[in-house]
Amino acid sequence: MRKILFIFGVLNDADVDWMVRTGTRRAIGAGDILIQEGTAFPSIVLLLSGNMAVSVSGIGEVAQLAAGDFIGEMSLVDSAPPSATVIAATGCTALFLDKQKLQRKLAEDVAFASRFYRALAILLSDRLRATEKRMAYGERHGLDDESVRLRDELDVGVLDYISMAGDRFDRLLKRVAANA
Repeated sequence: MRKILFIFGVLNDADVDWMVRTGTRRAIGAGDILIQEGTAFPSIVLLLSGNMAVSVSGIGEVAQLAAGDFIGEMSLVDSAPPSATVIAATGCTALFLDKQKLQRKLAEDVAFASRFYRALAILLSDRLRATEKRMAYGERHGLDDESVRLRDELDVGVLDYISMAGDRFDRLLKRVAANA
């Protein structure tokens, strides 16, 4: 849940409105493959509900994703094909944002791009920290792990907006459901 607060604390209401207007809500069944490692994927996905498992060939499962996670963001950032397979561990609901539309918005709206890339940077930084902890200690830690308090977790710039973040995500969920 804290991950949602950090990401939606960086994005503003207009950003969320654009995502709702532009995105497509889809249900994903348990066991369905969302992304196949090495195969281009045309969207970036915001997981609205449910859980997904991330696996890498030759390694196995490397992560679990939950509501508020972006999926496919690495390929948006670097244009390389997906480096992992993502499978729905449970029934899920997700908001799909077409990468071409998103890239146009990022190019046309510098303020949106700044907030969006900052949100992705926070998400990717958290994933890297969690991976480092797992490699060092064999444990899973991240923004959703309430037992972990990272030294740099209290980013004053993000905390200024954190009270609105949960409301933004709730409004996004309601608007996406209403548009279904």
